[in-house]
Amino acid sequence: MKSVCEILGTKYPIIQGAMARIAEYNLASAVSNGGGLGIIAAGGESADWLRDQIKKVRERTDKPFGVNIMLLADNVDELMDVVCEEKVPVVTTGAGNPGKYIARLKEAGITVIPVLANVTLATRVARNGADAVVAEGTEAGGHIGETTTMALVPQMADAVDIPVIAAGGIADGRGIAAAYMLGAQGVQVGTRFLVAEECIVAQGYKDAIIKAKDSSTVATGRATGHPVRVIKNKLAKRILDLEKNNGDLEEINRLCTGTLAAAVRDGDADNGNIMSGQIAGLVKKEQKAAEIIEEMFKEAEKIYEDRNRICRAGRTV
Repeated sequence: MKSVCEILGTKYPIIQGAMARIAEYNLASAVSNGGGLGIIAAGGESADWLRDQIKKVRERTDKPFGVNIMLLADNVDELMDVVCEEKVPVVTTGAGNPGKYIARLKEAGITVIPVLANVTLATRVARNGADAVVAEGTEAGGHIGETTTMALVPQMADAVDIPVIAAGGIADGRGIAAAYMLGAQGVQVGTRFLVAEECIVAQGYKDAIIKAKDSSTVATGRATGHPVRVIKNKLAKRILDLEKNNGDLEEINRLCTGTLAAAVRDGDADNGNIMSGQIAGLVKKEQKAAEIIEEMFKEAEKIYEDRNRICRAGRTV
C-alpha cells in the first residue's frame, strides 16, 4: 500500500479541508507550498471560477494541489469537466457517492479521495478505484455525519485496503498522533487553517475561532436532514429554537441563505454562519499556513519520541 505522501506527492500527509467560500487559491497555494495538499473548494461556484482558481494556484506553486467537488452541486458535471481538462493532481469529493466519476477522473491521471462519514460508502468507493478515503467525524466543521472520529477511523481502516485519512477534531500534533494510533495514515485539517494568515475570511470570523471554547460549537440543520457545525451565536440560536419548536423548514432555510457569505466577507459574528469544528477551542493564534503545518508535525514527532523513551525506560525496569 502506498503512503499518503506518495499518493499526494507532498512532504507531509496532510490535506487542507475544503471549506466552501473560503478555500480558494490564496490558502490552497500556501498550504501546498508549506508541504501539505492545498484544496480549492468548488462548492457553489461556477466552472469558469474554478478554472480561474486553478490557474492562479499554478501561478503561485509548483507543488501538488487539489479541488473538492460537492456531488450535490447542480453543475457537478461541468466542474468534473474542468478538473479533467486541467488535469488537477487530486480531487476530493463530498456529499455523496462519486462512483460514476472515479473511472473518468483516474483516466485523466487524477488521484481520487472521497470524504466520507460512514464505512459502507467507504468500502464501495474503494471497490470503485478510489486512491484513499477521508474519514470525517462529526467533530468537524461544516456539513457533518453522526459518527465520531475516534469511532469512525478504526472501523474504516479495518474495512478498506486503501489509506484512510482522519478528519474532524484535529488541530495539533496530539490529534495527528491520535489519528495514527486509530489506523489513519494522514489527516485532513480545516478549522486551524481558518486562522491562517493566507485565509481570506474576515477578521471577525478568525476572532470567533480564536475566542472559542470547547463548548462553542453547535450542530444546526438537523431538522432539514443536513446538519452543519457552526460557532454558537445569535443566528445559530434562532435556528435551534425553530428546530426545537418544529418551526417552518422554509424559515430555517431562509435564515441560512447567504449567512456563510456574511460571515466570510463581513465577519459578522452574530448573524453570520461561522462554520467551525469542535476543536476550535485549541486554536489560539494566527500563523502562516506553512508554520501551522510544521508546528503540528513537530508536535507529533515529539509525542512519538517521548512515547518511545517511556517504553524503553519501562523495559529496563
